[in-house]
Order: sequence, then C-alpha cells, then structure tokens
Amino acid sequence: MLQQTTVTAVKPYYENFVTLWPKVENLADASSESVMQAWAGLGYYSRARNLKKCAELIASDYDGKFPETEAELLKLPGIGPYTAAAIAAIAFRQPASVVDGNIERVFTRLFCIKTPLPAAKPEIKDHVKKHVPEDRPGDFAQGLMDLGSSICTPKKPNCLLCPLQTVCTASSKGEQELYPVKLPKKAKPKRAGAAFVMIDQNGAIYLQKRPETGLLADMSEVPTTDWNSNRDGETSADAAPLSLNWRKSGSVKHVFTHFELTLIVYSAEISADDMTNPVIAGGWWSGPEQIKSEALPNLMKKVITAVHPNAFKS
Repeated sequence: MLQQTTVTAVKPYYENFVTLWPKVENLADASSESVMQAWAGLGYYSRARNLKKCAELIASDYDGKFPETEAELLKLPGIGPYTAAAIAAIAFRQPASVVDGNIERVFTRLFCIKTPLPAAKPEIKDHVKKHVPEDRPGDFAQGLMDLGSSICTPKKPNCLLCPLQTVCTASSKGEQELYPVKLPKKAKPKRAGAAFVMIDQNGAIYLQKRPETGLLADMSEVPTTDWNSNRDGETSADAAPLSLNWRKSGSVKHVFTHFELTLIVYSAEISADDMTNPVIAGGWWSGPEQIKSEALPNLMKKVITAVHPNAFKS
C-alpha cells in the first residue's frame, strides 16, 4: 500500500484491510470486487489485483505460509526484487540486499556513484550486498530506510547527525546533494477524452466495469470514450453511448504514471424507456447511498463529483 502513497493516506485503508481479512486465507476467499472496493482511492490498482492473486496462491499452494527465501518469494504475483528482499530480511532474517529509494540515496552518497538512476540500481545493490550483516539483516535494512527518510533526505540532508558521516564520500566533498544522479524527467504526454454521467429518476448513476486487463482493470466507471496512454478519445457529446439531452458539466484532470488525462464531463437524465436500451444492459445503477462504496478509482470520483459535488462527502 505504501508504494507511491503516503503513510497518512494508507493508515485507514490498512486498518480496514486487516479488519476485513485478518488472515491470508480470508483475503484469498474474498471476492475480487470487494478487494477493489476496499482499495479504491489508493491508485496503482494492479497492486490490489496482485495482492489478491498472491493470497490465493499462498493459500492453495503454500498451505497458508509464505516462502522464506528471496528466490521463492520472487515467484509470487506482485512481488518484485525490493519486496522479496524486504520480506526475506525483515520477516525471515535472511541476509537479503534490500534497496528502496531511501537506501539508494544513502549508498549513492556513501560511494559517490555517478551512474544515473535507474541504471545505477545493480551497482547500488552490489554495494548493499557487501555490507548486509549475517545477523539482524532486517534491522540493517530498516535502519537504512529510516536514515534515508529522516537524516539523509533528498534536500538539505542533516549530515551532522548522520552516524555514517565519517565514511561518506559525498559528505567529505560537500557534494551530498548531487546524489543520486538522475536524468531529466521527460514531460508527460497529455491525452483527452469524454465521460458520460447518466442519472435515473431516483438520482442513481449508471456504472459499468472496465475490462479485466489494462489501465484501471476491473474497476467501476461511468462510460467514457476510448482514450488510453497512447491516444486521445472523442471529446464531444456525439460519442455518448445513448442519444440523450447531454449537457456539459465541466472537465477533470488526472495524472497517471505515464500521462496526463483531461476528460470533458457530460451529464444527462435518462427516461424509463431509455433505461431498457441494450447498449447499457451490462451495467448497473448506483444510488446516492451506494455510490461511496463502489470500486471507483479517483479519476471516476472526480468525474462524478463534477456533476454531484457532494457525492463522496460523509
């Protein structure tokens, strides 16, 4: 949950998650829809899908117990090199080389590693591996993470308080803020599209499920035009799924990892006759009391809020 998300934002999600599914078997037995609903708002939804797949595999193939080695952990869905090393070191006291962003910063400064990130990752990993102690490797990893987050910070690191200052090459040269070296960020491409909010006589909003693969997979949404990270979608009301009295209700912007999206938002009331149209037979209607519990990504919450400003207020 903490990947690309702050502790403050994660805390209520985490507490809710472990209350709903206290054991890995509970999560394995949960419906995918309920997991996505509990995750809605955290972003990076592939994390939730992989977490569910991982729980299912642990419950079915590993008798509910996580493997203890870095190599075995890497075979599980959603677990990459950093996570595998962190679990092995912290949970099972294996001498694994844990490298997160904080540790990258500490080690590039300790050894003045001039190779830009991410190309420097293997070099950093090699340096970390040489220093991992056989005993307490988890404490070593967490200590380095804390050092990077509290003292060896990206801007104005507090070198006078750092226990590694006497062996830090960058600090001895006064060059600590030059590391880690990063290439200039490329401007994110901008994409456009349209979203259509249909409202029935009771104030319910029409929702449908996104495809099982791709961006925001399996999440709930209002109908939109066919936009993605590589192309724009149509932006006019002519692209709506039904011919209704559409009115423009503003626009919303949302920044994804690889692109920035602007959606023109249209809304319309739908008649009883139009509700039987087969074009919308695959979706459902979510009333004012249910909409808050739907598995809606933040983008869709923004779209609905453009039409109903109080839709998600408690």
